Amino acid sequence: MNKGKFIKNLTIVLTFIFLYAPIIILVIYSFNQSKMNVVFTGFTFDWYKRLLHNTDLLEAFRNTLIIAGVSTVVSTIIGTISALGLYKYNFPMKKLVNGLIYIPIVIPEIVLGISLLSVYTITNLKLGMPSLIISHIAFSIPFVITSVRSTLNLLPKEYEEAAYDLGASKFNVFTKVTLPLIMPGVISGGTLALTLSMDDVVISYFTAGPGSNTLPLQIYSIIKTGITPDVNALSTLLLLATIIILTGSAIYQSRKIARRGY
Repeated sequence: MNKGKFIKNLTIVLTFIFLYAPIIILVIYSFNQSKMNVVFTGFTFDWYKRLLHNTDLLEAFRNTLIIAGVSTVVSTIIGTISALGLYKYNFPMKKLVNGLIYIPIVIPEIVLGISLLSVYTITNLKLGMPSLIISHIAFSIPFVITSVRSTLNLLPKEYEEAAYDLGASKFNVFTKVTLPLIMPGVISGGTLALTLSMDDVVISYFTAGPGSNTLPLQIYSIIKTGITPDVNALSTLLLLATIIILTGSAIYQSRKIARRGY
Protein backbone atom coordinates (compact mmCIF):
# COMPACT_ATOMS: atom_id res chain seq x y z
CA MET A 1 0.00 0.00 0.00
CA ASN A 2 1.45 3.35 -1.02
CA LYS A 3 1.66 6.27 1.38
CA GLY A 4 -1.09 8.31 -0.31
CA LYS A 5 -3.61 5.47 -0.16
CA PHE A 6 -2.71 4.75 3.49
CA ILE A 7 -3.29 8.38 4.48
CA LYS A 8 -6.61 8.42 2.63
CA ASN A 9 -7.83 5.24 4.33
CA LEU A 10 -6.61 6.47 7.73
CA THR A 11 -8.47 9.75 7.24
CA ILE A 12 -11.69 7.90 6.41
CA VAL A 13 -11.35 5.65 9.48
CA LEU A 14 -10.62 8.58 11.81
CA THR A 15 -13.55 10.52 10.38
CA PHE A 16 -15.95 7.66 11.04
CA ILE A 17 -14.57 7.22 14.55
CA PHE A 18 -15.03 10.94 15.21
CA LEU A 19 -18.62 10.81 13.95
CA TYR A 20 -19.85 7.55 15.46
CA ALA A 21 -17.83 7.02 18.64
CA PRO A 22 -20.12 9.30 20.73
CA ILE A 23 -23.20 7.47 19.42
CA ILE A 24 -21.71 4.07 20.23
CA ILE A 25 -20.81 5.26 23.74
CA LEU A 26 -24.37 6.50 24.24
CA VAL A 27 -25.78 3.10 23.26
CA ILE A 28 -23.35 1.25 25.54
CA TYR A 29 -24.18 3.43 28.54
CA SER A 30 -27.91 2.85 28.05
CA PHE A 31 -27.18 -0.65 29.43
CA ASN A 32 -25.08 0.61 32.34
CA GLN A 33 -26.08 -0.52 35.83
CA SER A 34 -24.79 2.69 37.36
CA LYS A 35 -27.02 5.77 37.35
CA MET A 36 -24.06 8.01 36.55
CA ASN A 37 -22.60 7.98 33.05
CA VAL A 38 -19.02 7.94 34.27
CA VAL A 39 -17.97 4.30 34.67
CA PHE A 40 -19.57 1.24 33.11
CA THR A 41 -20.29 -1.02 36.08
CA GLY A 42 -22.34 -3.78 34.49
CA PHE A 43 -24.91 -4.77 31.87
CA THR A 44 -28.65 -4.35 32.50
CA PHE A 45 -31.97 -3.72 30.73
CA ASP A 46 -33.44 -1.97 33.78
CA TRP A 47 -33.23 1.52 32.26
CA TYR A 48 -35.40 0.45 29.34
CA LYS A 49 -37.98 -0.82 31.84
CA ARG A 50 -37.78 2.37 33.88
CA LEU A 51 -38.22 4.41 30.72
CA LEU A 52 -41.79 3.08 30.46
CA HIS A 53 -42.55 4.69 33.85
CA ASN A 54 -40.78 8.02 33.23
CA THR A 55 -43.95 10.02 32.55
CA ASP A 56 -42.19 13.37 32.09
CA LEU A 57 -39.82 12.01 29.46
CA LEU A 58 -42.54 10.08 27.63
CA GLU A 59 -44.90 13.07 27.64
CA ALA A 60 -42.14 15.28 26.23
CA PHE A 61 -41.45 12.65 23.56
CA ARG A 62 -45.17 12.51 22.68
CA ASN A 63 -45.29 16.30 22.34
CA THR A 64 -42.21 16.22 20.14
CA LEU A 65 -43.75 13.63 17.81
CA ILE A 66 -46.99 15.63 17.52
CA ILE A 67 -45.23 18.93 16.87
CA ALA A 68 -42.73 17.42 14.44
CA GLY A 69 -45.39 15.43 12.58
CA VAL A 70 -47.84 18.32 12.11
CA SER A 71 -45.18 20.91 11.31
CA THR A 72 -43.46 18.59 8.81
CA VAL A 73 -46.65 17.86 6.88
CA VAL A 74 -47.77 21.50 6.78
CA SER A 75 -44.34 22.96 6.00
CA THR A 76 -43.73 20.37 3.26
CA ILE A 77 -47.03 21.20 1.56
CA ILE A 78 -46.55 24.98 1.83
CA GLY A 79 -42.87 24.76 0.90
CA THR A 80 -43.55 22.62 -2.17
CA ILE A 81 -46.32 24.92 -3.43
CA SER A 82 -44.15 27.98 -2.79
CA ALA A 83 -41.19 26.46 -4.62
CA LEU A 84 -43.38 25.65 -7.62
CA GLY A 85 -44.75 29.20 -7.66
CA LEU A 86 -41.29 30.75 -7.46
CA TYR A 87 -40.04 28.44 -10.20
CA LYS A 88 -42.87 28.76 -12.70
CA TYR A 89 -44.11 32.34 -12.40
CA ASN A 90 -42.53 35.77 -12.79
CA PHE A 91 -43.75 38.66 -10.66
CA PRO A 92 -42.42 42.01 -9.41
CA MET A 93 -39.53 41.76 -6.91
CA LYS A 94 -39.14 38.01 -7.50
CA LYS A 95 -35.38 38.25 -6.93
CA LEU A 96 -35.98 40.00 -3.62
CA VAL A 97 -38.38 37.28 -2.50
CA ASN A 98 -35.86 34.61 -3.50
CA GLY A 99 -33.27 36.30 -1.33
CA LEU A 100 -35.62 36.76 1.63
CA ILE A 101 -36.25 33.01 1.72
CA TYR A 102 -32.71 32.41 2.95
CA ILE A 103 -32.90 34.86 5.87
CA PRO A 104 -34.58 32.42 8.33
CA ILE A 105 -31.91 29.85 7.39
CA VAL A 106 -28.87 32.04 8.00
CA ILE A 107 -29.93 34.18 10.98
CA PRO A 108 -29.17 32.85 14.49
CA GLU A 109 -31.98 30.76 15.93
CA ILE A 110 -32.10 32.92 19.05
CA VAL A 111 -33.04 35.94 16.90
CA LEU A 112 -35.85 33.99 15.22
CA GLY A 113 -37.01 32.67 18.60
CA ILE A 114 -37.22 36.14 20.12
CA SER A 115 -38.96 37.46 16.99
CA LEU A 116 -41.62 34.76 17.13
CA LEU A 117 -42.12 35.34 20.85
CA SER A 118 -42.65 39.06 20.15
CA VAL A 119 -45.28 38.22 17.52
CA TYR A 120 -47.14 35.93 19.92
CA THR A 121 -47.04 38.60 22.62
CA ILE A 122 -48.43 41.28 20.29
CA THR A 123 -51.18 38.98 18.99
CA ASN A 124 -51.97 37.65 22.49
CA LEU A 125 -51.43 34.08 21.35
CA LYS A 126 -51.07 31.84 24.38
CA LEU A 127 -47.82 29.89 24.42
CA GLY A 128 -48.27 26.14 24.13
CA MET A 129 -48.58 23.45 21.49
CA PRO A 130 -50.12 25.78 18.85
CA SER A 131 -47.32 28.35 19.21
CA LEU A 132 -44.70 25.61 19.00
CA ILE A 133 -46.26 24.10 15.88
CA ILE A 134 -46.51 27.50 14.18
CA SER A 135 -42.88 28.27 15.08
CA HIS A 136 -41.61 24.96 13.72
CA ILE A 137 -43.59 25.44 10.51
CA ALA A 138 -42.13 28.93 10.12
CA PHE A 139 -38.48 27.87 10.32
CA SER A 140 -38.99 24.65 8.33
CA ILE A 141 -40.62 26.15 5.22
CA PRO A 142 -37.44 27.79 3.84
CA PHE A 143 -35.56 24.49 4.03
CA VAL A 144 -38.33 22.71 2.11
CA ILE A 145 -38.44 25.45 -0.52
CA THR A 146 -34.67 25.25 -0.99
CA SER A 147 -34.74 21.46 -1.33
CA VAL A 148 -37.65 21.38 -3.79
CA ARG A 149 -36.26 24.23 -5.89
CA SER A 150 -32.96 22.44 -6.32
CA THR A 151 -34.90 19.50 -7.78
CA LEU A 152 -37.06 21.76 -9.96
CA ASN A 153 -33.95 23.29 -11.49
CA LEU A 154 -33.06 19.82 -12.82
CA LEU A 155 -36.58 19.13 -14.10
CA PRO A 156 -36.73 18.80 -17.93
CA LYS A 157 -39.51 21.14 -19.12
CA GLU A 158 -40.08 18.88 -22.12
CA TYR A 159 -41.90 16.32 -19.95
CA GLU A 160 -44.58 18.78 -18.87
CA GLU A 161 -44.88 20.22 -22.38
CA ALA A 162 -45.31 16.72 -23.81
CA ALA A 163 -48.05 15.99 -21.28
CA TYR A 164 -49.89 19.19 -22.24
CA ASP A 165 -49.56 18.33 -25.93
CA LEU A 166 -51.18 14.95 -25.22
CA GLY A 167 -54.20 16.70 -23.69
CA ALA A 168 -53.46 16.38 -19.98
CA SER A 169 -54.99 18.96 -17.65
CA LYS A 170 -52.86 21.09 -15.31
CA PHE A 171 -53.92 18.91 -12.38
CA ASN A 172 -52.96 15.70 -14.18
CA VAL A 173 -49.64 17.18 -15.28
CA PHE A 174 -48.86 18.11 -11.70
CA THR A 175 -49.94 14.80 -10.13
CA LYS A 176 -48.72 12.45 -12.89
CA VAL A 177 -45.58 14.21 -14.15
CA THR A 178 -44.27 17.09 -12.04
CA LEU A 179 -44.84 15.74 -8.53
CA PRO A 180 -43.31 12.27 -9.17
CA LEU A 181 -40.25 13.92 -10.73
CA ILE A 182 -39.69 16.34 -7.85
CA MET A 183 -40.63 13.80 -5.15
CA PRO A 184 -36.97 13.21 -4.13
CA GLY A 185 -36.68 16.92 -3.32
CA VAL A 186 -40.02 16.91 -1.50
CA ILE A 187 -38.97 13.90 0.59
CA SER A 188 -35.58 15.44 1.32
CA GLY A 189 -37.19 18.71 2.39
CA GLY A 190 -39.75 16.91 4.55
CA THR A 191 -37.06 14.77 6.17
CA LEU A 192 -34.98 17.86 6.89
CA ALA A 193 -38.01 19.62 8.38
CA LEU A 194 -38.74 16.60 10.57
CA THR A 195 -35.15 16.40 11.78
CA LEU A 196 -34.93 20.12 12.53
CA SER A 197 -38.21 20.04 14.43
CA MET A 198 -37.25 17.08 16.60
CA ASP A 199 -33.81 18.59 17.33
CA ASP A 200 -34.82 22.18 18.02
CA VAL A 201 -34.02 23.67 21.41
CA VAL A 202 -33.54 27.43 21.04
CA ILE A 203 -36.76 28.38 19.23
CA SER A 204 -38.79 25.91 21.29
CA TYR A 205 -37.34 27.43 24.47
CA PHE A 206 -38.82 30.84 23.60
CA THR A 207 -42.16 29.66 22.22
CA ALA A 208 -43.08 26.76 24.51
CA GLY A 209 -45.63 27.12 27.27
CA PRO A 210 -47.04 25.10 30.17
CA GLY A 211 -47.78 21.51 29.19
CA SER A 212 -45.90 21.76 25.89
CA ASN A 213 -42.44 20.60 26.91
CA THR A 214 -40.53 18.87 24.12
CA LEU A 215 -37.95 16.10 24.37
CA PRO A 216 -34.93 18.36 23.63
CA LEU A 217 -36.13 20.85 26.26
CA GLN A 218 -36.72 18.04 28.76
CA ILE A 219 -33.25 16.62 28.20
CA TYR A 220 -31.79 20.14 28.44
CA SER A 221 -33.40 20.56 31.86
CA ILE A 222 -32.16 17.12 32.99
CA ILE A 223 -28.57 18.06 32.12
CA LYS A 224 -28.50 20.36 35.16
CA THR A 225 -28.69 17.33 37.46
CA GLY A 226 -26.95 14.82 35.19
CA ILE A 227 -28.10 12.62 32.32
CA THR A 228 -29.46 9.27 33.51
CA PRO A 229 -29.30 6.06 31.43
CA ASP A 230 -33.06 6.14 30.74
CA VAL A 231 -32.39 9.15 28.50
CA ASN A 232 -29.70 7.08 26.79
CA ALA A 233 -32.22 4.26 26.45
CA LEU A 234 -34.75 6.52 24.72
CA SER A 235 -32.01 7.91 22.46
CA THR A 236 -30.97 4.37 21.56
CA LEU A 237 -34.54 3.45 20.63
CA LEU A 238 -34.79 6.58 18.47
CA LEU A 239 -31.50 5.65 16.82
CA LEU A 240 -32.78 2.13 16.15
CA ALA A 241 -36.01 3.50 14.64
CA THR A 242 -33.99 5.84 12.42
CA ILE A 243 -31.79 2.99 11.18
CA ILE A 244 -34.86 0.86 10.40
CA ILE A 245 -36.52 3.70 8.46
CA LEU A 246 -33.37 4.51 6.49
CA THR A 247 -32.76 0.84 5.73
CA GLY A 248 -36.34 0.36 4.59
CA SER A 249 -36.12 3.47 2.41
CA ALA A 250 -32.85 2.27 0.84
CA ILE A 251 -34.33 -1.18 0.11
CA TYR A 252 -37.44 0.42 -1.42
CA GLN A 253 -35.38 2.72 -3.63
CA SER A 254 -33.09 -0.10 -4.78
CA ARG A 255 -36.05 -2.30 -5.67
CA LYS A 256 -37.71 0.59 -7.48
CA ILE A 257 -34.57 1.22 -9.52
CA ALA A 258 -34.23 -2.51 -10.23
CA ARG A 259 -37.81 -2.66 -11.57
CA ARG A 260 -37.09 0.27 -13.86
CA GLY A 261 -33.96 -1.45 -15.13
CA TYR A 262 -31.41 1.30 -14.39
